[in-house]
Amino acid sequence: MKKLVLLAILGSVAVASLWSSRPSREPAEAANRLLADRLWLDHLPRSDKDTVQIFAALSNGSLGVFQATSQWRGSHELFRYEASGSDLRVIYPQTGDREAVRATARRCTEKQMDFCLELEGASRGVKKYYSLEGWEIGQAHDLDAVRQRVEALRAELAAAH
Repeated sequence: MKKLVLLAILGSVAVASLWSSRPSREPAEAANRLLADRLWLDHLPRSDKDTVQIFAALSNGSLGVFQATSQWRGSHELFRYEASGSDLRVIYPQTGDREAVRATARRCTEKQMDFCLELEGASRGVKKYYSLEGWEIGQAHDLDAVRQRVEALRAELAAAH
């Protein structure tokens, strides 16, 4: 179960990573370094049917993803964005929808996580996400490190219950 959920999460990140390698007309600013190039989840899955909300914004290519997934079902929507500090101008190419989103990322200690992200104005996903140290997204080899960190945390949580 764990591996399938992780594969779904990492699959979306991989798709986004492939697209991010394409040249961008207007690259995102690096003002909010915690926000971009990091995997964000609303919570760790508690069962194979538990839907997890995922958010990722890649600085290289100014591309991001909102995803809702369980082990058995999932959906995602990619978006392009322009960043100015914590303000994002988001465009959903599939529908042409546009919106202004304020993203506030910070260090925190909530839900055994290291970082918190709040999104205001986004019509997709949830309003609050969490991330851990080591969940940074970079080159393709970094996806294995993220997967290993997710698996380790899930094992810790399972042992505690």
